[in-house]
Amino acid sequence: MSATHNGNSKGLPALHGVKIKTRKSLQKAQAKYEPTVFREGILKTLNNAQPGDFDDIYQQLDIAGNTLEYRKYGETLFEILLTGGVLAPGGTILDDGAQRSPFSIFSAEDNIESVKKHVDVFNKLIGRRYKYLQRSFEESIKNLLQYINKWRTDENNKLATAIGLFVSGQLININVLTVLFKEHLVKEGLSLQFVTAVFKAYLSEQNIDHLGSSLKKAGMDNKLMEFFPPNKRDEEYFARYFEAEDMKQLVEYHNQKQKNSMKEQTIDHVKEMLKAENTPAEVITYLKHQMKEGSWQESDFVKVVWESMMQAVDWGSRAEQIEAQALRQVKQCSTILSAFSTNPKTELALIQKVQTYCYEDTKLMKHYRQIVQILYNEDVVSESAILYWFEKGAVNSGKTVFLKQMEPFVQWLKTVDSESEED
Repeated sequence: MSATHNGNSKGLPALHGVKIKTRKSLQKAQAKYEPTVFREGILKTLNNAQPGDFDDIYQQLDIAGNTLEYRKYGETLFEILLTGGVLAPGGTILDDGAQRSPFSIFSAEDNIESVKKHVDVFNKLIGRRYKYLQRSFEESIKNLLQYINKWRTDENNKLATAIGLFVSGQLININVLTVLFKEHLVKEGLSLQFVTAVFKAYLSEQNIDHLGSSLKKAGMDNKLMEFFPPNKRDEEYFARYFEAEDMKQLVEYHNQKQKNSMKEQTIDHVKEMLKAENTPAEVITYLKHQMKEGSWQESDFVKVVWESMMQAVDWGSRAEQIEAQALRQVKQCSTILSAFSTNPKTELALIQKVQTYCYEDTKLMKHYRQIVQILYNEDVVSESAILYWFEKGAVNSGKTVFLKQMEPFVQWLKTVDSESEED
């Protein structure tokens, strides 16, 4: 008995080792299939909900979060809730005989009203209850967007609509769309088709300024053209495409962005030209090219010319220096300004621009009258433009102060005018 006991005791360590190996291999097998097990738990949850009752679907998912490991399997959760299944390598939905989820974005009807009801479940689940899931939600969407060439057109449209609503409600960042800059997706036209549906859904909830702000924060406001296939990246096609999609406001937003960018480039270049002492004729030639290139109206472009001119000044710190510098710059650049101030509308626009500029730059506020006098003396603006500004053309910026400043000069103009008539 004692010998047998000793024999068994010698064998126990070996048996124990076998058990450990079996347990480890079992854990490995379980780890491999755990997402599938998680999927079964989610499907069971969704099957318990009343079909079409989105409040009940949310409630069931909310309760299931107490037992299912949402934090660990967040991306799997959202693959199911977005596509109806778990993604296999390569982006297709795993086809292992399991049922598809009765609730998913892909199972919604292909219209915004239906997609909205589905999106609301995500808003409640992530926005109210499980905020820590936001990151895995964004990662899931980025992963899905790599494979839009694998989905049906209607599935892509529903996913794009949902993303537009998610982004407009700030559940996710619009920068998830940068995944669509992948060359093969752009080349096939899929990226453009997808973002068009995203923007349409976004603009059904928010205005173009809100969309523009989101794009700017994500550093995408100057990259819209990159969604177009390389052979279609021109301004004319951009405008025709989005106007045909009934998104004229996006075209106007893009055009304004382009103009702002061109304005900054123009101002910077003119500053350099003036500092390098290029002749007025050379500066005018460059500015006329820019005005034509940007399809600017003269009454708008003269404001750009004024800003270019004034930003080229290295202002001194003493008050008498500032006055002298400002008046000298206006006089020296009067030939340039005159080339872009050729009609009454433009003359008034320039006087208003100078008013706004002097109001915003307080060091120039008390020199407004002298500046306008120089513009008058150098034949940049006419007497009639000044009188019109004084009587009903002044803008609100410092209006009372500037009208009072200009009063003696205006009275003098009227006196000169009446004397001319008598003569």
